[in-house]
Amino acid sequence: METSSKNKRKKFSPSINQIKVFILEHGIYVFLVLLILLSSILSPSFFKTDNILNMLRSAAVLGIVSIGQTYVIIGGGADLSVGATMGTAAILISEITKGENNNVAIGIIACLLVGVFIGLINGLLITKRNMPPLVVSLGMSILVEGARLAYTQGIISGRPAPFIRELAKIHGLFPVPLIIMVVLFAIASIILNHSPYGRKLFAVGGNPEAAKYSGIKVDRTVIISYMISGFFAALAGLVLSGYIGYGDRYLGTGFNLDSVAATIVGGTSFEGGMGGIGGTIVGVAIMTILFNITLMLGLPINVQLIVKGLIIIAAVLMYSIMQTSALGSKSNGANLLISRIKSKVKVRKEAK
Repeated sequence: METSSKNKRKKFSPSINQIKVFILEHGIYVFLVLLILLSSILSPSFFKTDNILNMLRSAAVLGIVSIGQTYVIIGGGADLSVGATMGTAAILISEITKGENNNVAIGIIACLLVGVFIGLINGLLITKRNMPPLVVSLGMSILVEGARLAYTQGIISGRPAPFIRELAKIHGLFPVPLIIMVVLFAIASIILNHSPYGRKLFAVGGNPEAAKYSGIKVDRTVIISYMISGFFAALAGLVLSGYIGYGDRYLGTGFNLDSVAATIVGGTSFEGGMGGIGGTIVGVAIMTILFNITLMLGLPINVQLIVKGLIIIAAVLMYSIMQTSALGSKSNGANLLISRIKSKVKVRKEAK
């Protein structure tokens, strides 16, 4: 009887690894709930309707650009040109529409194509020239900002069309940007989790060499991820321009690191091959609440940056420790997979 009771205790008592896996999978949600409770205590006006609606609208813009960033990071890269792409889309739509709806369709298509083109150039340089993603995307960001400044001469003419302004409005209790983000979230999640491309992207991010030997076109998969990121960045720029109401050269500033931070805080591994859109949205919520509460408390910008940096470092540290101890090292398994694939390819060649 005593032996059976001990076995039952062992059976129902969670192991350390199980606890770590639980924290790895659900810790981000627990942290979000605790952060909301703490914010409500620090600022009684946190739960006011106006504040919540403004937070949702701000979170939607960051959420849209972070969806594209998630694709890139899962594929093993990073896109630091999203801020410049957002600013370019915001200025371009103002220049094309001049505050009228006549050319709004052409303006939207042009902005989205520019975003996709910037992503295409990033992807080509990274894959075909084997250049580091951070260096390429950062250089592209500087190049795009310089080209934009040369084109406008620092003077922005025009303003977004009324239709673009509608993209940022709040109708009742539903901010339009939030509705856009939810729709994009659903589409992006389906593509990432239930399509051949999504499976290929995870494989490429997890181990490019193994993916290559399994027949996946690694370069094409990576290039498409950067084009997706450029598309979402341009769309976020359109929504942001509707929110601000005019084109500004500084629009998009800060979204490079904020989108990376939200993605990593949401559980996407910076090494690639692991993550998801759902976690990114939670990361967006955390970053938005942190920014909101620092503003409501009247803290200076340097405190906001310190908090943001600490959150990123803590998230990366936690996930790296949990993945190493709970899930084990994946390098041995990856190397074994590569060796098996190579042996199969060798056998096929010999058979031919």
